[in-house]
Amino acid sequence: MVEMKQWFADLTLNVVVRMVAGKSGGDNEEKARRCQKAFRNFFKYLGLFLVSDALPFLRWLDLGGHEKAMKETAKEMDCLVGGWLEEHRRKRDSGESNGEQDFMDVMLSTLEDTDLAGYDVDVINKATCLVLISGGADTTAVMLTWALSLLMNNRHVLKKAQEELDIHIGKERQVDETDIRKLVYLQAIVKETLRLYPAGPLSGPREFTEDCIIGGYQVSKGTRLTLNLWKLQRDPTIWPEPLEFQPERFVTSHKDVDVKGQHFELIPFGAGRRVCPGTSFGVQMLHLVLARLLHGFELSTPSNELIDMTESAGLTNLKVTPLEVLVTPRLSPNLY
Repeated sequence: MVEMKQWFADLTLNVVVRMVAGKSGGDNEEKARRCQKAFRNFFKYLGLFLVSDALPFLRWLDLGGHEKAMKETAKEMDCLVGGWLEEHRRKRDSGESNGEQDFMDVMLSTLEDTDLAGYDVDVINKATCLVLISGGADTTAVMLTWALSLLMNNRHVLKKAQEELDIHIGKERQVDETDIRKLVYLQAIVKETLRLYPAGPLSGPREFTEDCIIGGYQVSKGTRLTLNLWKLQRDPTIWPEPLEFQPERFVTSHKDVDVKGQHFELIPFGAGRRVCPGTSFGVQMLHLVLARLLHGFELSTPSNELIDMTESAGLTNLKVTPLEVLVTPRLSPNLY
């Protein structure tokens, strides 16, 4: 039995932190857990509605202790990334670098001797790295969790995906990234997951640059807009049987609809100039991780129980309960 929600979180955090700071979860498990907890708390607190949001004069009371917890989380994140930055700088100065460069190395080289008009180089470096980690790790893990949860509750879809994998890949090798373009049904599963359970149910805020009339309503310049993506992507006027998990719609009636911001009925990553910069990374991770998982293992639940699909409140659309799955190898032992 494997708790897949935690496994996905470990995997995605490991990949993103490796790219950004050259760190692996296996290097120091305690620090990896600290990092994961800090980012999970970040998204939890960022999505909370507080009394002081509506009644700012009550902020000094810190009802519930949330502001204190937010400050502690921010301090922990700054401490973690600050430690990585100092380690990178120390290795550069002592010549210990092995030639491989991660994002933090590139930032140090780029910002070296750069006039930043009074801004602190370390603050910019740490902030940029934190944005990449927080935006890439948590959301990808959330989407993988929902994808597998939907498959476990729709075993016919799971079986069809594995049949497609067996046809195109066989059982004599592992799935490679170049195989993904042939896995049309798997891509449809990912799109349908992003439609039903976008990692962020609300879009990032936008601001009107001019007066507009939308749907008969006058909207003044400077008004801020937040889209309800969760509602938009379940609109029954666009999506037949919108609450049903039907990947087939993306190989038939909606086969030309993509998730990269060109079709406004499906914009889990946003659209326009401020579309999520990690869209390609997120989609690649979803495709490859799901493909390897479904191809390499038989998946089931104890007594074939259905998965609880309760969603949490917060900036990211996290599954509330654990995702416990029985995992059995379906390929030759030498492939693992």
